[in-house]
Amino acid sequence: MGDKRVDIKLGYLCNNNCRFCVVADKRYQGNKNTLRIKKELKEAKKRCSEVVFTGGEVTVRQDILELVSYAKELGFKIIQLQTNGRMLSYIKFCKELIKAGANEFSPAIHGHTPELHDYLTRSKGSFNQTVQAIKNLKKLKQKVITNTVVTKPNYRHLPEIAKMLIDLGVDQYQFAFVHANGNARKNFDSIVPVMSLAAPYIKKGLGIGIKANVKCMAEAMPYCMMEGYEKYISENYIPLTEVWELDRKDTDFLKTKKTEGKTKFPQCKKCKYDEICEGPWREYPKKMGDEEFKAVKK
Repeated sequence: MGDKRVDIKLGYLCNNNCRFCVVADKRYQGNKNTLRIKKELKEAKKRCSEVVFTGGEVTVRQDILELVSYAKELGFKIIQLQTNGRMLSYIKFCKELIKAGANEFSPAIHGHTPELHDYLTRSKGSFNQTVQAIKNLKKLKQKVITNTVVTKPNYRHLPEIAKMLIDLGVDQYQFAFVHANGNARKNFDSIVPVMSLAAPYIKKGLGIGIKANVKCMAEAMPYCMMEGYEKYISENYIPLTEVWELDRKDTDFLKTKKTEGKTKFPQCKKCKYDEICEGPWREYPKKMGDEEFKAVKK
C-alpha cells in the first residue's frame, strides 16, 4: 500500500464564516456523528495510511480527541488536522490532541495583520488566536503546514504573509487560489482577484520561502501563470486521495478534480504543460473568460 491519503469531512459546522468559504452552502448539512466517522476511518484504513480530518472546523467537535485516538489505534501513520487554528490557541488543547495521536497540523491564515485576516474570516480576534496556535504547535515541536487562500483583499500582501510565516517557523506554507464556490461565488467581485494580477505576488511570496529554505507551494495555479516557479505547483505533490464528504464518497479525487472541478481551453492543446496541467477551477473562466491563459511554447 502506497501513501494514499483519506480526507474525512467531519461536517460543515464552523466558528468562522469566511467571505471565501467554498463549503458555506453546505453548513446546513451539519456534522456526521461519531459512529459514522469511526466506520469511515476503519473502511478507509484498508487502502490509506494517512488521514486528514477536515470540515468545517474539526476542533469545535466534542469528540475530536476520541476520533484522533481511534485513528491512531487503527494505525494511520499521519493524522493531520485541517483547522482555522482558533481552538489551538489553548496550549492545553494542543497537548491533548498530540497525546491522542495528531502529528500534523494545517492551520489556515489569510492575512499578515489582524485587520486583514479578521476581515476575511469575519471573526474578530481570529488572527491573534491562529498566530498563537502556530506558536503553541511549534513550541510543542509539531509539523505545521499552513494554507492561505489567495483573494482580492490579500493577494498584494502575500510577500508579507510569507515573511510572517517564516518568522513563526512553519514547516511549509501554501497559497491556494480561491475556488469560487460557496461564499466566494456570492462575493465573487470583492473576493476573486484577476489571476494574472495575483500571480506575480504569489511568485514573490514563494521566492521569500525558497530563499529561507522553507517548503512552499501554490495550489490551483495553472502552469502558464507560474513561469519560473513550475516546481512549486502543489498539484505535483498532492498524494492519491480519497475524499469522504457528507453526501458522497470519492475514492479517486484526482480524477474528479480533473473531470468535474477544473477546466482546460482550446489553447491548452498547444502548451508544453498540457499533459500535466489541470487548468484553473472552472468557476473562474466562466466569469472571467480564458484570455489570460496562454499556451507556453513547446
